[in-house]
Amino acid sequence: MADPILDIATIEQLNKEELIKAIDWLITNDFEKLVFILYRIDVSEAKIKSLLDQANTTDPAPVIAEAILQRLAEKKASRGNT
Repeated sequence: MADPILDIATIEQLNKEELIKAIDWLITNDFEKLVFILYRIDVSEAKIKSLLDQANTTDPAPVIAEAILQRLAEKKASRGNT
């Protein structure tokens, strides 16, 4: 996979499998960019650590993807309620 060009708008268009692949790539090749994306989406480091501790997996990408998708859904729901 080439360097994924990820911003919030792009992430919102990805399906879960595509997001997991992009996160895998970022973990291996550009961890700082992943941290920046998580910051921009407002997924805290503490939340990620907690989810990873609870998860019964050695692959963090699906856990991170789920946290991102959940946060985006929360933001979308709050925008709809205003």
